[in-house]
Amino acid sequence: MGKSTLFNRLVGARRAIVGDEPGITRDRLYGEAEWCGRWLRVVDTGGILPDDKELIPAEIFRQARVALEEAAAVIMVVDGRTELAAPDLELARLLQRTGKPLFLAVNKIDAPKLEASAEEFRRLGIRELYPVSAEHGAGVAELLEAVLEKIPAAESAETAGQAEEAAEAAGPDEVRVAIIGRPNVGKSTLLNRLTGSTRAIVSAVPGTTRDAVDEVVERDGLRYRFVDTAGIRRKGKTRLMAEKLSVVMARKHLESADVALLLLDATEGVTALDASIAGYAHESGRSLIVVVNKWDLAAGKGKKQQRQKAAARHQLPTDQSVYEKRVRFALKFLAYAPVLFISATSGRNTEAIFQAVERVARERQKRVTTGEINRFLKTVDFDRAGVPAAKKVKIFYMTQAATAPPTFVLFTDKAVKLHFSYQRFLENQIRRAFGFEGTPIWIKNRARS
Repeated sequence: MGKSTLFNRLVGARRAIVGDEPGITRDRLYGEAEWCGRWLRVVDTGGILPDDKELIPAEIFRQARVALEEAAAVIMVVDGRTELAAPDLELARLLQRTGKPLFLAVNKIDAPKLEASAEEFRRLGIRELYPVSAEHGAGVAELLEAVLEKIPAAESAETAGQAEEAAEAAGPDEVRVAIIGRPNVGKSTLLNRLTGSTRAIVSAVPGTTRDAVDEVVERDGLRYRFVDTAGIRRKGKTRLMAEKLSVVMARKHLESADVALLLLDATEGVTALDASIAGYAHESGRSLIVVVNKWDLAAGKGKKQQRQKAAARHQLPTDQSVYEKRVRFALKFLAYAPVLFISATSGRNTEAIFQAVERVARERQKRVTTGEINRFLKTVDFDRAGVPAAKKVKIFYMTQAATAPPTFVLFTDKAVKLHFSYQRFLENQIRRAFGFEGTPIWIKNRARS
């Protein structure tokens, strides 16, 4: 139909995944739009099929109902190149019963000769009909002007205030947290638990989440923007174009985050795909917290049948300290990341996530003075680094060049790539002296000319 294309056009960014496959959008997505000095909060919903009792369509309808209750005006989008169908008539009647200003956008009217076909949709009984092309922008201005005429200026002023607050909050007081992991490890359940809402659709079907869903939570003077991303999977496992795009978008949102919560399924242990996702987050410089979800099942507090299946399949320990050792062994490169054991379904230990995120975000921004670093450097015995003599460099001094992630520059006598043993040894020494919990440390070498 083009709802997501129109949403992206209005907000001026590619927030929603767009493709030819039906049913791509599932959760509701929010964005801000400005037109002629007035602000609008735009919500994109999934395709509504009121009578479909299947889990995913029913959940999409529930999410759409929430958006309808919040809305000051409603735009129904139809495909101008298809025949009018019974579901269109049914949906039009449902929207008319809301009593809210209703507009009909007949999409894909890309040429003047197609405008006559748009008139066929008058049968829906919606007076405010506008032929548009969401892809090319034709007719969108007229539609927006008509919507703004029906919405009181006070409401758009309030939205403008919210947009300004959001812009102010995008500074250092807002921490962006991406929830990442394989499909079906509980990312959407965790988002709903942390935000105290039913913001994301939850189901046992892997790949339910496609668009990245974000929600802001304020606690103790800090704003946390949690982003629930689509489950990242291997290229060979993604068949539909929507799934491929959702993985791309998940990686994009991860790269714009400050902190990543890497979710693991406690009943399955650390898989090769978990390690691959963790490596991607580590290399992109995100701070990381490893969150072992479904611990109530793995620790023997869930359903007996599920416990037995998990134990038989993976032979996993039920002792937390032993389990953590296994996680550390499988993810050796994340030795700096704290590990939490939670149950997103029951809420067990989820409060600890806020404390860990605040702590890790603070460490990510930590800066050490050059004087402190070089006093520390004098105490380091590099002979213990185990570097071959041919690979050794003479270190003159070191400075911290950047934060987020903390980046250190070594000035040495050779313009060479540091031996990995030097890197690892020096990183461990820096952590022992200055902390930097949860964040990767980047070390670069420069030859002093």
